[in-house]
Amino acid sequence: MQKLNNLKSEVEVFLNLEIEIANSHELYLMALSEDDQSLVNESIETLIKLKSELDNLALKAKLDGKFDKNNAILTLHSGAGGTEACDWVDMLFRMFLRWAEKRNYKVEIMDLLPGDEAGIKSIVFMIKGLYSYGYLQSEIGVHRLVRISPFDTNKRRHTSFASCDVIPAIADDIDIKIEEKDLRVDTYRASGAGGQHVNTTDSAVRITHLPTNAVVQCQTERSQYKNKASAMKLLKAKLYALEEEKQRSASEKHYDEKGSIGWGNQIRSYVFCPYTMVKDHRTGCEVGNVQSVMDGGLDPFIQAYLNT
Repeated sequence: MQKLNNLKSEVEVFLNLEIEIANSHELYLMALSEDDQSLVNESIETLIKLKSELDNLALKAKLDGKFDKNNAILTLHSGAGGTEACDWVDMLFRMFLRWAEKRNYKVEIMDLLPGDEAGIKSIVFMIKGLYSYGYLQSEIGVHRLVRISPFDTNKRRHTSFASCDVIPAIADDIDIKIEEKDLRVDTYRASGAGGQHVNTTDSAVRITHLPTNAVVQCQTERSQYKNKASAMKLLKAKLYALEEEKQRSASEKHYDEKGSIGWGNQIRSYVFCPYTMVKDHRTGCEVGNVQSVMDGGLDPFIQAYLNT
């Protein structure tokens, strides 16, 4: 039923665009015949908007990969830069939140490790929405920040790094065999705010898959059972992604080629000082308004990546 609803939605968008373009064209011809400049301007504005919607539809047509329609699981890690890098992870997380909000996608935090002084050391979260994985594949890699640090009393310019990993959320009906003997399950007390419960029970769960050394953890639920179930889903997705990666190892993908979280490995630079610019080093796409990007304006980079 979900697949049927998704297909109906896509066809409906296409048919509605056809109708709106035809109506706008008729309005434009009528405005010309009546020599009504205000109507001409109105129809041109509508056509420009429809052109943008048509471009988005064409972009979506490129997302024909096996898991492009799936939800996306993102992992952000702080790299070189200390407290500044932890703050950078926090900023990137907010950027992805804003992007998701603009598309009416939902966000679910699965694990979070706060920084020692500020920001976030690492965070795992899922963005739930049709094609979220297909779009966010463009974000895999190291993100570099250049700015005047608010944590530096001398107001010097700092460079910080954070890595972003993206894997598709795998449906429960995907056959991934995980043997209990291959797992090490550790429980611990959840960190961060959460009240008395968080401080008195070992509700957080960490699972290590011994053959691959893949580690996942979850601490957002109050119940240890629920945290374990969420961690198992995350492990299942991670193992599936690793297997897929082995099968396409010749392609340029993140597990082998993402590199260390530091100089020389960044896919994109966000420069706040001495000038403002966000530049993607893979596609050459540039946006001068840094704040618009930090407010979720990722679409130019996503489009450039998918069009390469």
